Amino acid sequence: MDKKAEDLKNKHWMEILVDRLEEQKKPPFVITGGMTTSGPAHLGTVCEFLYPAVLKQSLESRGKKVEFKFVGDILDAFDCIPFELLKYTDELTPDLGKPLVHTRDPLECHKSFGEHYLEQAKKIMERMSLEIEVIEADKMYESGSMDKYAAFFLQNEGSVKEVVAQTSMKKVEDLKDWSPIMPICQKCGKIATTRVIWHSSDEYEYVCDKDVKYTTGCGFKGRSRIIDHAYKLQWRLHWPSWQALFNSSIEGSGMDHMTKGGSATTAVEVHKKLLGRDPPILFKYGFVLINGKKYSKSKGNGMTATELSNLVPPEMLKYALIVPNIEQNKDIDPTGDKLILLYNDIERISKIETSDERADVKKKLAFDVAIKKLSWKSSFLDILLNYQIYRDWDKVSDLVGDRDGVIYLSHYIEAWLSKGFAPERYNFSVKQSKIVTNLDAVRLLASNLKEGMGEVDVHNMIYEVAGNAKVRPEELFKSIYNAIIGKDSGPKLGKLIAAIGIKKVKEMLEFSVN
Repeated sequence: MDKKAEDLKNKHWMEILVDRLEEQKKPPFVITGGMTTSGPAHLGTVCEFLYPAVLKQSLESRGKKVEFKFVGDILDAFDCIPFELLKYTDELTPDLGKPLVHTRDPLECHKSFGEHYLEQAKKIMERMSLEIEVIEADKMYESGSMDKYAAFFLQNEGSVKEVVAQTSMKKVEDLKDWSPIMPICQKCGKIATTRVIWHSSDEYEYVCDKDVKYTTGCGFKGRSRIIDHAYKLQWRLHWPSWQALFNSSIEGSGMDHMTKGGSATTAVEVHKKLLGRDPPILFKYGFVLINGKKYSKSKGNGMTATELSNLVPPEMLKYALIVPNIEQNKDIDPTGDKLILLYNDIERISKIETSDERADVKKKLAFDVAIKKLSWKSSFLDILLNYQIYRDWDKVSDLVGDRDGVIYLSHYIEAWLSKGFAPERYNFSVKQSKIVTNLDAVRLLASNLKEGMGEVDVHNMIYEVAGNAKVRPEELFKSIYNAIIGKDSGPKLGKLIAAIGIKKVKEMLEFSVN
């Protein structure tokens, strides 16, 4: 491996992108990004604003001047009713094909469907402590900011079609009915079903007659001007146009846009061949999976970002998304041991000052960007274990000596437990029970337990008693678990007994064998 490849291997992706930006672009730097609010935000949506936001933070940490422009694309067509709104199907179906900003909000808490879910995304940004300037796409068009691009593309439609066809792996003849702009029908309000039948550089005629499977046009023929702002550019032109508008230096996107024939290929050529400017640096990021499955807003697969941020502290979700290689798929699983391992990893990294392990150096960088300082001092497992024993947060606070941390984690733990996501060994309650096996060994253990013994002392004592009583350790463990929690297994036994209290456990064991 050459030195450059070795350097790249040893750097976190944030460092690599910032280095590349400083090498290839001139300040002031502008980072752009965008999202379509066609349903509840999920972690894939979060990546759209999280990755550019942390790039901005990284640049600013180097003393660079940088802006971040983020587009809320609520002018996109409403093409699918999300799973969580299926009960409003009759109400929402007439709006299919309309811009999201012109689609009704069935919950009636926002002016439109698009604004409803954009506001939801903004709340997630706030929960993740991300300060982001969100620019609504409809306002970009209403202000006339996109008019010069629309006029240019209409005036040069032949060249535009050649670029789009070549980069999307099509023939120019395939784009016979394709136009750079998508008019909004003056009669039915749909944008997905219209097609341009004539245009000059500033006017166009259209007919609303397309069948796009999820809806059909109304048949209306109309005429509009660019300055009426009742249109949107086709996605393969809309994307590079906002990059040109903001003079973007760098922008990321999901894998689907970066594949061969994808919209990123078109965007680069639009900049070079049509707009006569250098394209921004484009980087890609992997999919975010939930329990191994890709999120689907229509099928209800996976959890929304809001649901996940009620189960897991938002800063932990940031860390989990930032730590891996950016192009790697991330499988976020809030169930069982996977979440416990995430807590353990974060708590370990939070204590590291310096390290010779490059993996830990990368994790520390991600920790400093995502979290900076933990909101709890005690370990998550100690808090969880004591809560399962006592079911009293005040008691837990006193035992672990971390009242603020316990208060912070309490509602996340309760929500996590209520979902049944805790590993089986942590799904228990303390209850004394009679046992019928290994009675002598359990009596011997009860007599040998002494006040002041720590979890390691207890653990070693159990093995010592098992040896003296000629009982297999795993069988003695099973009998003790049954005596104190009524189950064959549970958390680490030494830690469990120490947490319950030696005196209490001695009483429970004596009860179990008499």
